[in-house]
Amino acid sequence: MILRRLAEQLRELGARGLARRRVARQGPQGARIAIDGREFLAFGSNDYLGLANHPRIVEAAIDAARRYGVGSGASHLVTGHSALHERLEEKLAVFADAPRALLFSSGYQANIGAITALTGAEDAIFSDTLNHASLIDGVRLSRATVVRYPHADLEFLGKALSGTPARTRLVVTDGVFSMDGDIAPLPRLLDLCERHDALLLVDDAHGFGVLGPQGRGSVAHFGLRSPRIVYVGTLGKAAGVAGAFVAGADEVVETVLQRARTYIYTTASPVLLAAAVEASLELIHGGDWRRERLRELIVRLKRELRGVGVALAPSDTPIQPLMIGGNAEALALSAALRERGMLVPAIRPPTVPEGTARLRISLSAAHVEDDVACLAAEVREVSAAALHA
Repeated sequence: MILRRLAEQLRELGARGLARRRVARQGPQGARIAIDGREFLAFGSNDYLGLANHPRIVEAAIDAARRYGVGSGASHLVTGHSALHERLEEKLAVFADAPRALLFSSGYQANIGAITALTGAEDAIFSDTLNHASLIDGVRLSRATVVRYPHADLEFLGKALSGTPARTRLVVTDGVFSMDGDIAPLPRLLDLCERHDALLLVDDAHGFGVLGPQGRGSVAHFGLRSPRIVYVGTLGKAAGVAGAFVAGADEVVETVLQRARTYIYTTASPVLLAAAVEASLELIHGGDWRRERLRELIVRLKRELRGVGVALAPSDTPIQPLMIGGNAEALALSAALRERGMLVPAIRPPTVPEGTARLRISLSAAHVEDDVACLAAEVREVSAAALHA
């Protein structure tokens, strides 16, 4: 019976340490959050700039809700597209230094929509093995020939590009890899795309707002500008709101608008979110002090955890993975930290490769140095206890 089979599969997930459990947060996102009436020092969100409950963003959303209501009521291509959506797209294009931008309701939809709109059965996609699930799913849905290249292996990628007869070639990569925190070698990837007549799609979910001048992202971090770049920015992480956008050459964005099923067949996001993102963009642009605080916290965390029995992965971004290895061990360390008032999520397969379970420490400009020192002290104690158990 199908229900019995599902129950058996769920039991197996639990036995392998792969079952997921939700926590219900009470109150806003922040450096400290409340769960079941208890306050925790939290290192699990992607609210890198601490903007998720910023009063200016909240007020912008409230004001727009009063003027526009809540629901958009239709897709963008019917009557759901508002003047405020239009204005935000223009501002996002300027921010991303691109001719045009197109707003999506989520980063998942933006990645799937862009990939499937730009490629088909006669084309080839070259995808980094550590890319986010939304990129992987977009690649699968595209019907294109798929080449998965080893993480950041440019020699492998160059040979694969030179050997394809595909009509359209699309290289797909995270800008900042979400579970490792390392930055893609975008200049060399773009060079390969130039040499082999390919487009380069960069999912900058974890670089937008954090990297580059004024937080303009990983492409700006390297000072790159090219009509070959298809830039996907996520608005629910450093921006503190929700949604995403695809920016690039006019021909690219218009193709995505005309062909992306995740854009055509979904209701437009509420106008209040567009207003909130507008306010967030201003804070991101003027938020160099927030990015500087992040850099200071990253340095402090690395210094404090030097010599601990478990090592941080090499990362200069707010994503600081503490590499554990086994699923059970990662879960045990996460649980031990939670008992001490620290929320640090254990990340396990299939999100990361087998044998690389980790604690994913996410830093935010909402944290202060004492928060990081406190986390490091607790990590030292629980890891020492685990090693001597």
